[in-house]
Order: sequence, then C-alpha cells, then structure tokens
Amino acid sequence: MLYGIVNICWIPLTGFISFLIILSAINKSVGVRKAYVSLLLRIFEYGRVSIESASNENSRIPEKKKDTDENLRLEPIKGEDSNEVSSGAGLITRDAVLLPQAQEITNDKPNLTEKEEINFDLENCLDYVKSGVEAIIEDDVTSRFQAEELKSWNMLTRTNRRYEFISWKITLIWMVGFAIRYFILMPLRVLVCFIGVVWLTACTAAVGNLKDGNEKREIVNKVLGHCFGVLSSAISAVITYHNEDNRPSSGICVANHTSPIDVLVLMCDTTYSLIGQRHGGFLGVLQRALARASPHIWFERGEAKDRHTVAERLRQHVSDPNNPPILIFPEGTCINNTSVMQFKKGSFEVGGVIYPVAIKYDPRFGDAFWNSSKYSMMQYLYMMMTSWAIVCDVWYLPPMYRQDGESAIDFANRVKGVIAKQGGLVDLVWDGQLKRMKPKKEWKEIQQVEFANRLKSD
Repeated sequence: MLYGIVNICWIPLTGFISFLIILSAINKSVGVRKAYVSLLLRIFEYGRVSIESASNENSRIPEKKKDTDENLRLEPIKGEDSNEVSSGAGLITRDAVLLPQAQEITNDKPNLTEKEEINFDLENCLDYVKSGVEAIIEDDVTSRFQAEELKSWNMLTRTNRRYEFISWKITLIWMVGFAIRYFILMPLRVLVCFIGVVWLTACTAAVGNLKDGNEKREIVNKVLGHCFGVLSSAISAVITYHNEDNRPSSGICVANHTSPIDVLVLMCDTTYSLIGQRHGGFLGVLQRALARASPHIWFERGEAKDRHTVAERLRQHVSDPNNPPILIFPEGTCINNTSVMQFKKGSFEVGGVIYPVAIKYDPRFGDAFWNSSKYSMMQYLYMMMTSWAIVCDVWYLPPMYRQDGESAIDFANRVKGVIAKQGGLVDLVWDGQLKRMKPKKEWKEIQQVEFANRLKSD
C-alpha cells in the first residue's frame, strides 16, 4: 500500500518538475505566476479594507474623550517621507548637518592646535544637539538595514501587527494562506531548488569541457539562462525587465544591492561574470559550478584587502571583449530596498563603459532584503521559500562613461544618482559598511573643523 501511495505521488511530482525544466529550456511562461500575483493583490486589498473597517469600529470612542486624549498625546507620527518626523510640538526636518562630504576625504590633517580667539555661545551647538535628537528618533543609516515597512499587511506573521485575529474573515484567510505556504509551496520550492542546483552543477560541468570561443559563450548563455530559470521557480519569482535595448554585453555592469537573489534575477535574462570573495556552504557550491562554465573573479579574504590586485584582475577581464559583462554591487553590502548608499570607487577607476542597472522589489509579496547580521543564509532561504513570491522590476539604463576631468568618486556618485532616480530609491552618501563598523575618523574630523570655523566666524 505504501509503495502504491509513493507511486501515486511521484508521478505528478515528476511531471511538474519536467514541465518546469521544459518551460525554462524554451524560455516560455504560461502566465501562472502572474495570475497568482494578481490573485494575491486582490486578497491583500480585501484584507486592507477589512482591517481598516475593523480598526475604525474598535477605535470609536466618545468625542469628548477623544479630544482630551488628543490634547494630552505627544506621540510622534511618522510621515510618508522617512526624513521627517512630526509631533504635536512641531516639525523636525533634517538639514544634513553631519554628512560626509561625498567621499571627498583628503589626507591633509586639519590643524586644530592654532591659538586663535574663539567665542563660544550655547546657541552655536544647538544644530548638533538637534541632529543628535533626530538620530535618536530615526537616523538615515540604521533604518536602511531593517526590513522595509509596509503600508498594509501582507498576511505574513513576520510583518504582523496582530492583525490576523482582528476579524474572523481575516483569521480564516491567514490560516488558509499559512497552510498553503508551509505545507504546499515550501516543500515544492525546496524540491525545485535542490533539483535546480543539481541541474546547474551538471550542466556547467558539461559545458565547461567545451573549447573556448563564441560558440561556447552562446551555449553557456542558453544553459545558464535555463538553469537560473529553474532556480527562479523555487521562489516563485516574477521579474519584469525594462529597456532591454540597454542590456549590457560587455564591460562593467553595476547595480544596487538588496539580496543575494539579485544575481539570480539578472542571470535569468543574460549571463554575467561575477566578482567576490570565495564562500563555503551553499554559496560555495554555486560559485564552483559557475566557475566551470564562464570566467569569474573569486578571491580569498586576504586578497580582498589588496585593492590593486583586485583592480588589476578586473581590468584584465574587461579588456577581453570575449568575456561577458562583469556584475558588481558597488555598495558592498545589502540595503533594504528603500535606498542606495555609497558606491565604492574601485570599479569606476578601471575605465571603459559602465552599464547601470536598477533593481526594485515589491515588498508586499515578500521582503527580499537579507539582513546578514541577523539571519544566516539558510534562515534567509527559509524566509524566501515561505514568502508568497518574489516580485521585482529591473531597469537597464543607458551606458555611462567617465567624463574628462571627472574623478572616480564623482563618476560613482553620478551613476548612483541615476540608479536611485530610476528605482525610486533614496540617494544617500553614507557608507553601507556602517552597519558593521564605526564612522571613519576623517568624517569626525571634518565636522570638528566645520564647527571650529563656525565659532571663529562668530
């Protein structure tokens, strides 16, 4: 009897996996994922309306008591603009008092030992006190390393505000959704992911034995597109590519960085070479598989600190027109899909063409941001496979070149600004590595010099 049950289950599973592989091989879609996403949007909208109605009913109180509470309440309310916080006492706006000077840090040490007459008044430091209070309420940096806030609940308890029990209808929808995600979608996604990784390893091993040339590159493009198409099914990815005429074919491609899934999202459309540190575990398996099929730049932790060595290997790769474009995330860390932070200048010093790419995820279906300081890779994959789906847009932007007399820092900031504008992201000058380390000493010295000059002028 058990043997018969296994046979009954194995046949549809085999057919399902074969169907996914065939669709990925011919690069076709039957529209199931888009229909699934459209259904989810209708469910989310129904949930939003139901929650608002239930909240309004629960919050009805006598008008007199309400007026009294409003007079006593001093609770700050966050506006739509994350850079403003309003309260009953007035409006706090950020004047960017403590911002690094767009990476323009020189080696000249400020001379603070000169004996000059300085007149100090208490009001001179009020701007800095104000900035400190704003940072305590909500600063521009640490909020970029936390999950993006949603305007309405998406039926996931990880974004829960205790809405699942606000009404019996919402409770029923949440319970059905929980059962679907954990007992149907997740097992299927884990199976598809396992088969996809095995399939990627086998295919790259096969094409890795081919002779280098244009034919091999064409085969690799098709094989990798097919393999990553299968892997995208493991997270129910719905990806929309815009401006495909600007798709990079060589040179350097730079993009904002939200998640390790960024690579999968872009590799589903075309082949890239990757640059980064060697990893172990799950990422290491993928790195070794990719290295067999196409040229990539993997370096050890010690080499990563040697900028000249990495830059030279990058320059050698770009100089060969037969190599695929190399994909770089200049932020150097994952940011939470709301902003773009400081671009490291290394990839902009190499020379040649830069292809900017903007990636924007829809957080209603699942938060793609990887908080590496809080979750391990396996925990992150678990969260992705228990989300509703991963929905994102990719914009290929026109190629950009470094202008005459333009520094690498200015070029990096110009490219970053273009990506932020297209993706609807906040353009920040802060270094994303601040989530792991303290501010640089040079930034503090700049603010000290600015404050000293202000006292002298007064």
